Amino acid sequence: MRTVTGIFSSQNDADRAVSVLRAAGAPADKIIFLTPGKIEQDLERVPVDSGEQPGMGKAVGAVLGAAGGLSAGTLLTAALIPGVGPVTAIGLLGGVILAAAGGAVGAAAGGSIENSQTQGLPEDEIFVYEDALRRGKSVVLALTDDADEATRLRELLKTEGAEEVDAARHQWWTGLRSAEHEHYTASGRNFSADEKYYRLGFEDALHARTRCKEFDQVSAEMSGRLEDLQREHPGENIEEAYTRGYQRGREYYQHLCDEKMAA
Repeated sequence: MRTVTGIFSSQNDADRAVSVLRAAGAPADKIIFLTPGKIEQDLERVPVDSGEQPGMGKAVGAVLGAAGGLSAGTLLTAALIPGVGPVTAIGLLGGVILAAAGGAVGAAAGGSIENSQTQGLPEDEIFVYEDALRRGKSVVLALTDDADEATRLRELLKTEGAEEVDAARHQWWTGLRSAEHEHYTASGRNFSADEKYYRLGFEDALHARTRCKEFDQVSAEMSGRLEDLQREHPGENIEEAYTRGYQRGREYYQHLCDEKMAA
């Protein structure tokens, strides 16, 4: 499964892009629309489980009608995402993305990220979506099994004004780079020389599969990833930069979680 992603400056632009995807034949159940805040409904009043706070995301169906170019009964899910705030997802798999992003989402919203029907969802890009949502942007995803179809849908999103994930990822790192440069240089290391692997470690720590876990739960995976990098880049000094970046990535995400708890 391939995922095509577009990031839009406004909810209206993203909504229009969803309509274009549907008109082009993309199945409604393979389209996800993420947007900060609320859509259509007062989600603070959506019934939730007894252990959840209002707005923390029990899935509710049949509330959107034809909004976003999707059919009546389209699943709407809401969750509070660490460091982002309230986010609304439209689409059958929207709840899966929110759950992977750390939101408390009801089981009806799509189940586990490991569910076979969700293979191809980009867990390693979720932090980019979170940053876009934090900046008030909306995210549209379309899933397809066909490479040519993925290319066609990607071009449609670009025509509608979408920012690509790689550009959004670069913007995210640009916003952090100055502080990370200062922190790393203070340890006596050369940031300019080590940035590539430091950043890889930082990003790997934000992977949906490993965030929010104790270090002893993720250390084996971190070590395995480091070994892979060392095989791919023999002779390069990777370990120190990657390990420091990984730890800083964990601290970064914990800071976002702490901000959520304090809000």
